[in-house]
Amino acid sequence: MTVSGPLDRLAELPGVADGVARAREACTELRWHPALRRRTEQAAAESRVRAAHASAALAGARFPLDLVRDVARGAATFPDDPAGSTALGAVRATAQAEALGTDGRRSPVQALARLHTLAAAGLLADDALGRPRRAGQAARDGADLLDPEGRPVPAPDGPALTARLAGLSGLLRAPATAPALVVAGLVHAEVATARPFEAGNQVVARALCRAVLVERGLDPTAVAVWEQPLLAMGPRYPVTLAGYAGGGADGVAAWLRLFAEAVVDGAAAGRAVCDAVLAGRW
Repeated sequence: MTVSGPLDRLAELPGVADGVARAREACTELRWHPALRRRTEQAAAESRVRAAHASAALAGARFPLDLVRDVARGAATFPDDPAGSTALGAVRATAQAEALGTDGRRSPVQALARLHTLAAAGLLADDALGRPRRAGQAARDGADLLDPEGRPVPAPDGPALTARLAGLSGLLRAPATAPALVVAGLVHAEVATARPFEAGNQVVARALCRAVLVERGLDPTAVAVWEQPLLAMGPRYPVTLAGYAGGGADGVAAWLRLFAEAVVDGAAAGRAVCDAVLAGRW
């Protein structure tokens, strides 16, 4: 049995189908923006910078957008500290996400390891890059994932983590007919809540999600900046992820609805980038 059946059923959860349809419509409208006829790479480059800026900020590394842009083009550097390493990891992983192509589907374990190596360089020892946590080893990130009683949501360990990673590989290999937004949203939530690595999980979750949206054709030009709305949501983002981690259809549906909302708003942010490109601001 393929994964497409269960994914189709998830797309039918309350409010999810509407979110999927609105996200598809918003991304289709973005794809036909006049700036993407001849200046796609220019628009994608600026969107990539904004996505990395938001992803870094969500991981606790807040730097001015202009600095992130300068680092991305090699004209500046971040501070040599954990925040700087986190931000640089976001820049690198976000850029790599768009270059993964079908690797995420064909070789999911290797794709995940590649993104983590880029995201966590400078945060972990070299021999820990791209390697899942050992049994008993705690994840450093995800402290904002709290259950309704305010307790940290535990990350799976040992065989439970191995099973979650196997499930993630199955998701990434889902048939092309599976709803792209549902696949991407679940990939995002699985990495963010399972936290397979000692550090860098949240940046990897967003980068891998971006790769899925591009490769599965929902946002093929990689111009939607859905990371910005997630940042603007404040605590709604980790609270909803924590609800997903708690299990149950309600938690999954709430997360998919929130993610669809972020993609719709991210497409609007992408259109603003395209408008600026046409106006000659970049």
